[in-house]
Amino acid sequence: MFYQSTRDKSLKISSANAIVSGISRDGGLYVPDEIPALTEEEIIFLGGLSYPERAEAVFSKYLTDFTPEEIKNCVLSAYSSGSFETKNVMELKEIAPGENILELWHGPTCAFKDMALQILPHLLTTSVRKTGISKKVCILVATSGDTGKAALEGFKDAPGTCILVFYPENGVSAMQKLQMITQEGENVGVCAIKGNFDDAQTGVKKIFTDPEVAEKLSEKGIMFSSANSINWGRLAPQIVYYVSSYAQLVKEGKIKVGDEINVCVPTGNFGNILAAYYAKTMGIPIKKLICASNSNNVLTDFLKTGVYDRNRKFYTTISPSMDILISSNLERLLYHLSGRDDEYIKKIYSDLSKTGRFEVSDGIKSRLSELFSAGFCTEEETKATISETFDKYGYTIDPHTAVAVGVYNKYTEETGDKTPCVIASTASPYKFPAAVLESLGDKTAYKDEFEMADALYKKSGLKIPAALASLKSKKPRFTESVEKEEMLSAVYRMLQ
Repeated sequence: MFYQSTRDKSLKISSANAIVSGISRDGGLYVPDEIPALTEEEIIFLGGLSYPERAEAVFSKYLTDFTPEEIKNCVLSAYSSGSFETKNVMELKEIAPGENILELWHGPTCAFKDMALQILPHLLTTSVRKTGISKKVCILVATSGDTGKAALEGFKDAPGTCILVFYPENGVSAMQKLQMITQEGENVGVCAIKGNFDDAQTGVKKIFTDPEVAEKLSEKGIMFSSANSINWGRLAPQIVYYVSSYAQLVKEGKIKVGDEINVCVPTGNFGNILAAYYAKTMGIPIKKLICASNSNNVLTDFLKTGVYDRNRKFYTTISPSMDILISSNLERLLYHLSGRDDEYIKKIYSDLSKTGRFEVSDGIKSRLSELFSAGFCTEEETKATISETFDKYGYTIDPHTAVAVGVYNKYTEETGDKTPCVIASTASPYKFPAAVLESLGDKTAYKDEFEMADALYKKSGLKIPAALASLKSKKPRFTESVEKEEMLSAVYRMLQ
């Protein structure tokens, strides 16, 4: 299998080269030149396997230039090394008949990003060896909160790499910030920017695609790669947990193989729900992909109208990992829905760059309405959903998961569709204790996030993740904050 750029389909490279590169030089994103298929027999077989074994099976279909031994080593290093607090890696919990919460936050940073970022360093270092690259690989990351810490944890002290992370100064939770600025490791760097996530993401993409920067770093024996979901090595592991969830439901007898399910995902950058789209295209019978947004509802509007318009007010919310107006991975979806028309993708993304908006064709609008349903939750609706879910089921959710549950509730009320659903739960409630406690009616003025965590434990009985509890004794290492125009200078300083 080869990988082509969304902006130049004549370019065909191996998966190893796509993972090392991260992004194409033309600014496009790499996608597989075909989507592999899963048969019903394979799905039934996967149900009898462990999560790491299911991951091996899915990767073998996409990473065809990797040997089975290389894939196995990567998977076992990520998912069988004790870094996840549950032996199943992910947990699927049915809180009501047909309503399954997919807990993706049992990894070392308590967010769904661990599912991909625990394995990406192994995929990347293996890819570097396979391609014969001798340069040091610098991982450059923009984060809205969770990707940064998960990438830092995954790449810390990984041989032949370094990692630099930019985050919006006032756009992450206190716990997310503390996780990043206390990060251990000799090869890590963290810097805040005076701006929002879109500023950070735009800055990183600009640095990535600047030939002068690439040449300067090359002279020093350094090359860039990405840990954001623009990198195929980040996206492929996310496909696994949707395939795994379906196989698990079949195994447990909650559905029969071939039965449809819905999938509801809280998303900002569109990567997590795009992974579900790939699972559907592979043959997982997903009826509707339900896209859940917060007040930054650019995706809701786009999926309903076909008009993508980032010229709107930006909101800082209690679900900060979704505070995004430029959803990078949407480009991959539109490339597929346009019939892999790279010239069309170049045109509409040129329009987005120049005017901040584009409108897709009627044909693509029709396909979007077939595939997707979309909705959003306001801040008050998000808080109400946290409270209602706790009162009704005794189940505690974070603000991002609450957005998904709230949108799913609206969807079922509007459509009457009771198809079994998998709802992606993307973060531990302990990453956002202030918002969760307030939603549960606790208005106490606690001293810090750790007092809040203790209070949430007393209220919910949910175990505090060890990775978050240990932050209390750690000292901040990274305190720099720069203007968004100074990001390149900050990169050079962090690289010395």
